[in-house]
Amino acid sequence: MGNQWTFLFDLDGTITKKEVLPIIAKELGLYEEIKKLTEDTIKGFIPFHESFLRRVDLLKSIPVNIVQEIVLSVPLNEKIVEFILENGTQCCIVTGNLDVWVDPLCEKLGVKRFTSRAAVEQGKIVSVLEVLEKRLVAKNTPGRFVAVGEGNNDAEMIKEATIGLAYGGVHEPAKSVLEYATHAIYQEDQLCRFLRQLL
Repeated sequence: MGNQWTFLFDLDGTITKKEVLPIIAKELGLYEEIKKLTEDTIKGFIPFHESFLRRVDLLKSIPVNIVQEIVLSVPLNEKIVEFILENGTQCCIVTGNLDVWVDPLCEKLGVKRFTSRAAVEQGKIVSVLEVLEKRLVAKNTPGRFVAVGEGNNDAEMIKEATIGLAYGGVHEPAKSVLEYATHAIYQEDQLCRFLRQLL
């Protein structure tokens, strides 16, 4: 029965215990600026697409390999990671973050991922090729699926899901996410119990 469900997980603030871009920004002395942009995006004050391009523009001077090391050091929600590792064939990561930044982390988790895409030259980002629309990933996911997320850019994915989970374990889910979610869960243990009941 388990293969009837697909699980779509947001990365930042769902799998990770912290938002990734502000951590990268600390390395560049741009923390406050990026933190504000990230928070305003999560809350829906700035459209994700616009905010993401602004944040990447601020951060693209840092070499990609350094960013990958930082991303691999970000603390993870261990019980959620455990669920993903145990059920890898049914799980996908759906993140607006760039492929060149988060691929090593996704590879470590061993699951399919959908990301924004960037072009790199001489080890640095030169342009953003595509900003992921999570709604389209959801629309193209066959059968029954669960979507888990908390930021405003997760709302459309959660709206399309058979079961949409607003996860508030790291920070309060955006109003749009709570509006579309079938369930709101604020503890990692509780989230994983809920997911396991579907297997």
